[in-house]
Amino acid sequence: MAKKTAVIDLGSNSVRMVVFERTSRYGFFICSEHKKKVRLGENAYNNNKILQEEAMFKAEKALAYFKEKAVKEKCRKIIAVGTSALRDAPNAKEFITRISKNVGLNIKCINGKTESFLGGLAALNLLSNIQNATTIDIGGGSTELCLIKEGKIIDCISLDLGTVRLKEIFYDTKRLNALDQFIQEALMQVPKHFQSENIIAIGGSLRALSNSIMKKNSYPLKIIHNFSYSFEKEKNYIEKIQNAKNLIDFDIKKDRFDTIKEGCVIFLALAKKLKAKNIITSAVGVREGVFLSNLFQKYAKIKNDTNDFSQFNAKFPPNFNPSLKSLQDRFGVDYKDKSAYFASKLFDVFLPIHKISLDFKKDLLSAAKLAHIGEKINFYFANEHSAYMAMSGLNFGFSHKEILLIATLLKANGKKINPLAIEHVKELLPNNHILAWLNFILALAKKLAKDSDENLDFTLKNHTLYIYSTKKQIYFSREEIKKISKPKLIVLAFNQSN
Repeated sequence: MAKKTAVIDLGSNSVRMVVFERTSRYGFFICSEHKKKVRLGENAYNNNKILQEEAMFKAEKALAYFKEKAVKEKCRKIIAVGTSALRDAPNAKEFITRISKNVGLNIKCINGKTESFLGGLAALNLLSNIQNATTIDIGGGSTELCLIKEGKIIDCISLDLGTVRLKEIFYDTKRLNALDQFIQEALMQVPKHFQSENIIAIGGSLRALSNSIMKKNSYPLKIIHNFSYSFEKEKNYIEKIQNAKNLIDFDIKKDRFDTIKEGCVIFLALAKKLKAKNIITSAVGVREGVFLSNLFQKYAKIKNDTNDFSQFNAKFPPNFNPSLKSLQDRFGVDYKDKSAYFASKLFDVFLPIHKISLDFKKDLLSAAKLAHIGEKINFYFANEHSAYMAMSGLNFGFSHKEILLIATLLKANGKKINPLAIEHVKELLPNNHILAWLNFILALAKKLAKDSDENLDFTLKNHTLYIYSTKKQIYFSREEIKKISKPKLIVLAFNQSN
């Protein structure tokens, strides 16, 4: 696969391009993202779904611009897909031919099930610990649902419910009295087994809603991906947005003003139908799904009558995270460093004392793998640099709580954590007991790794940690180790054995 790949998503409302760069077999990051509000489906839904010349012209200009950008960014591969407006249009082939001739891009028109699957594939792999959920991806022309059970995609469906479609057919023509019946008829196509407490919200409209809720609730982080909220608690607020006369009061971006109400109508109806309780926001969708299907070499060619998705399911290797690996690759992390190895052993040997859930061990090891990354920017204030890179670079596969914990541990680097410094994010962090122990273990592991690359052994007896080395001539930075903030009266004893 090419080192840099551009994926273009030609939707009914917008054209978007994301540029991905691989750093290793599965490690990757997003280099850039571009968006043009073209509205390919504009005036098509009231004209027998025929793409209109003005819309096609704007789309052609946008695609030419994106191709130029991709070439300048040295992308070796450009993948373009078209969704609802294109697959509905009787003149789709003529438009695809026109783009191929004038722009030099080959657009692949994907069916509704494939679109649904690609969004589900992205959410399954790039959100944090998704086991059972249903995705809702609201676009301009259609809405896709993807059912995930026990960490696998089970079923997919596409509905003719889109923000631009509803706007042109009902809102612009003042036919709102017929809107409810139209939506209810569409909902009848959703099988009962799609019901789920966990709903993954995909698409610009739902991200706009999540962003508004985050600001209303003064959420401490500015990360939309993996942000979750209770549907029951926020349902009335979403209804207020749907009926609002002034959307500025709700922190909705102006480019969403003309379709956000339609998005609310669709989302509220589907959330009720699916019996939603917890809404998880996804910043990834079809574009990331296309990239992953190529990365996994699972090219989705799903037929509309397909009921078996097992042949298309693909995931990253166990205990692998693409963002963590990408940071390690890009900043030349020394894989011989023993920080993570020692952190793992120390966590286990102290378990009888700290009694911390094993769930936190994963976050400790992730922090250990990034323990020296800040030094690649500047040795001075390296801890602050490491923390910043964790906060801004662990984009995929980590929850907000995990990202914040990793960054907090990296910044502390063994010094006592100031309660006032973390007061604004306290609700997302574990208690002081857990923080103190993980901070101590990480700092001790990092110091030991600095002094020795051999496999040290550890034994705990009566709150004394015995550290065994097989080398007679080994120096431990005992003065530096003494500076580490300890959660309890822990004594460290160094022994050298033959």
